[in-house]
Order: sequence, then C-alpha cells, then structure tokens
Amino acid sequence: MSCRTTSDKRDLVRVVRTANGVEVDPGGKKPGRGAYVCRNPVCWQQALRKGRLDAALRTALSADEKLKLAEFAASLQTVAV
Repeated sequence: MSCRTTSDKRDLVRVVRTANGVEVDPGGKKPGRGAYVCRNPVCWQQALRKGRLDAALRTALSADEKLKLAEFAASLQTVAV
C-alpha cells in the first residue's frame, strides 16, 4: 500500500473493516472491506500517518484503532529484522 510494491497475498498483511471496527486479519478470510500492507514497519507507519489506510478502507480510523495497528507494526519490526 504505502510502498506500492507488488507481492503475493500470502506475503502481505490484510487489514479489514468489519462491523466491530478495523482489525488485522492474519488469515485473510474475514468478511469486510480489506486492504493489504507489506510487512515493512515503515510502510505501516506511512499508511497510518498519511491516512492511506483510512482511504483504502473507506473509513476514519479511531485513535484506538490506529494505536492497535501501530502496535502490530512494531511487532513486525522485531520479526522482520
């Protein structure tokens, strides 16, 4: 999303907007509007900071949702190194 690179869906992380809010969908099977972000934490930071996830999911992310997604991105950083 942020870096605009192409990759297999299996290599990306799906974020989904459901009736209960926005959440990470590790299995990629949850119903709802979804967006794919690569596993690079910098891309997650840009997507959250610049509102790209908001636009892709066609919603306004709450501060709590942004915090949960930022925490998920931080966990990727420890794994991706």
